[in-house]
Amino acid sequence: MENNTSLQQQLLEAGVHFGHLRKKWNPKMLPYIFAEKKGIHIIDLNKTTEALQEAASVLKQIAKSGKKVMFVGTKKQAKEIVTECAVKVNMPFVTERWLGGMLTNFNTVRKSVKQMQSIEKMLNDGTFDSITKKERLTLSREKDKKEKVLGGIAQLGRVPAALFIVDIGHEHIALAEAKRLGITTFGMVDTNCDPNKVDFAIPANDDATKSIAIIVNYVTAAIAEGLAERQAAKEEDVEDTAADENEKKAARLQAEAESEASRSRGEKVRGTNQPKRRIPNSGPRRTGAR
Repeated sequence: MENNTSLQQQLLEAGVHFGHLRKKWNPKMLPYIFAEKKGIHIIDLNKTTEALQEAASVLKQIAKSGKKVMFVGTKKQAKEIVTECAVKVNMPFVTERWLGGMLTNFNTVRKSVKQMQSIEKMLNDGTFDSITKKERLTLSREKDKKEKVLGGIAQLGRVPAALFIVDIGHEHIALAEAKRLGITTFGMVDTNCDPNKVDFAIPANDDATKSIAIIVNYVTAAIAEGLAERQAAKEEDVEDTAADENEKKAARLQAEAESEASRSRGEKVRGTNQPKRRIPNSGPRRTGAR
């Protein structure tokens, strides 16, 4: 309870409870609205705390299972925060512009990423030293352009397991693609959006930098915890495997030693002096004289 109170206090100080003007509200946000003050809806921070903790718990399990969570936040207020948090936990992110088909046409997007990486490699290893300065400049500009849009997903080898979206109204294309592919969606939902469009809605102010920062950082901390638990479990498995191998090796050596000892005892028994058998005399020996 103290933790919840502390979290609610932090959310209050960050201005997470401030919604939009009443005339801009979405009626489906009614369960998450606490009151109205000077024409502005106030979000119920109790509901925000519950939703945030539930979303963080699920994201922690996704990270623990080794799957990827893509962060999406192309709003000016969210770009820097989302980039910093996603890089911290080594997760893919989109902060410049959502390309149509980034998920639904993922194979084509991967080709563009590979092309960008190929140009970067050739520029670094001196392959393009033989071409003209103008051509090299053109390729550099093309790489920079691609990197600006696709740099955050350069290491993403397949479609992510989940999307965390800042402002689902602004990122409606990303949300639609995720829904089409059945990807789990998490999102900050303000009073002007429909919370039913995402699987895990976190009612919060998605316009203020402080509000975005506290929500995204809380979620990132949960993902980092999941990754840490996954790493610890891996190390434990390695230790258990090594222990099992050592036990098997010790048992094998012991069996070989026992086998060698029993073999030595057998040879010793066979090598002991045994009494010679006497051949009975069949009769008088014949002599050569007759």
